[in-house]
Amino acid sequence: MKTLLGIRLRELRLENNLTQKQISEILHLNAVTYLHYEKEQREPPLSFLCDVAKYYHVSVDYLLGLTDY
Repeated sequence: MKTLLGIRLRELRLENNLTQKQISEILHLNAVTYLHYEKEQREPPLSFLCDVAKYYHVSVDYLLGLTDY
């Protein structure tokens, strides 16, 4: 089932003028792993969602598409 996670990850990354390689380095993970999360080919662990939410100053609910802020 598609969620908004991949879309939100991509939008946030682009809004911050980051490449997939740059954000994967910031979050200390493999670039291919990040790519899989952005394309929703793998389900990320909760720790990843928390790290992304903290980095972009958004809620995990926003990343998952449960809220619009």
